Amino acid sequence: MAKSSLSQVLKESGDIVGLLRNSKIGMYVYPVVAAEFDNWRSEQTAWRDSAVLFDQSHHMDELIVEGPDAARFLEGLAINSFANFGTNRAKHYVPVTPVGHVIGDMIIFREREDKFVLVGRAPTANWLEYNASLGKHDVKLTRDPRSPSRPDGRKVERIHYRFQIQGPDAPKIFEKINGGPIPDIKFFHVDWINVGGRKVRALRHGMAGAPGLEVWGPYAEKDEVRDTILQAARDIGVDLRQVGSRAYSTNTLESGWIPSPLPGIYTGEELQGYRDWLPADGYEATGSIGGSLVSSNIEDYYVTPYELGYGIYVKFDHDFVGRAALEKMKEKPHRKKVTFEWNAEDVLKVIASAFDPGAENYKWIDFPQPNYASSSADRVMKNGKVVGMSMFNGYSFNERCMLSLGVVDPDIKEGDVLTLVWGEPDGGSGKTSIEPHRQAEIRVRVSPTPYAREARENYADSWRTRKD
Repeated sequence: MAKSSLSQVLKESGDIVGLLRNSKIGMYVYPVVAAEFDNWRSEQTAWRDSAVLFDQSHHMDELIVEGPDAARFLEGLAINSFANFGTNRAKHYVPVTPVGHVIGDMIIFREREDKFVLVGRAPTANWLEYNASLGKHDVKLTRDPRSPSRPDGRKVERIHYRFQIQGPDAPKIFEKINGGPIPDIKFFHVDWINVGGRKVRALRHGMAGAPGLEVWGPYAEKDEVRDTILQAARDIGVDLRQVGSRAYSTNTLESGWIPSPLPGIYTGEELQGYRDWLPADGYEATGSIGGSLVSSNIEDYYVTPYELGYGIYVKFDHDFVGRAALEKMKEKPHRKKVTFEWNAEDVLKVIASAFDPGAENYKWIDFPQPNYASSSADRVMKNGKVVGMSMFNGYSFNERCMLSLGVVDPDIKEGDVLTLVWGEPDGGSGKTSIEPHRQAEIRVRVSPTPYAREARENYADSWRTRKD
């Protein structure tokens, strides 16, 4: 009999960590969008030096929540307050479990008093769908899942396209496509602009350094809108680069967002009903954990909003799932989010092992983004003791170095040199994304988050820039 739920998968496995560490799901794929349009080095450079066009149409779920109880429903599942959340605004929406562990995050847009659109990875959308299914709120949910990782030639369509234009020359493009100066849109606010003959919604946002605009509309208009943007850049002589999926996945290394923490939902009696509801073939059951951190306790991979730098979002002006737990931990010491700058000599040693015939190689570091699992967890050590966890890594051509994002113990200071253990023990796990290898020790310097100076100095005051 086929397994029907996450609960059944976990019961039959008997080893949650082993199940996820040996998942056969393969590499995490950013679907549909070409891997490269020019080359990933030039595409990375463009978001610093000129302008880029990110196609965000395919790799995220979209969830529409509407109805008389929509605001109350959503606020009751998030650390965020809706007190000043008017229409044409957006927030970074973060739900937690009853004991305060992060489930995931999405960007939430308020289109009407009774209608919201959320965009992001599957765990948060799953949690919202489950809670809506309990029938306690008068809400209607419409879900548009991310595009297939491997469509194999099948036609792919979404409800909306999403583009982001960003970089120092982006304002010139905005003025050209709008037919004149655009409205003065505040950070994470939404207004309307023109793209040729189309009126489109635009969010003031930023991902890779300087803030830009994210625009979206009906998917049927996608090609027309993209072509209008590209032609406008050519008309005014701006070097606008389309960014492929290889470079796109690295932009967060410079701006400081950890994109895929493990959802903290595999334990806890209060979540048993949720695990019974989650399917056996869903994200939570088939996702993978990769890295050198191996623990028999799945909760060692969980994180809290305070650890991810989301403490500024936590507002106790409303009742929400996890509120009591977060109130208790608020004044306690927390691990903190940092950037790890990898030592170049140690990285080169790892790469060189692949060119030594007959020798046992280290785990391959793929460029520009070597994550080989849905969620990564590499041990970070000081004097032989684990003091942190590296959670997302990649290479920045702008900075000419490998970087990773993660969390460290409260007493670790910026500038400290620690040791990251790269690769998995015992020659690797059963993941199909793993080749046989040995582990390597890589020196890492604890560095600021965001790492990019432009992001640190010019982003609006937010979780990216504010110190707890």
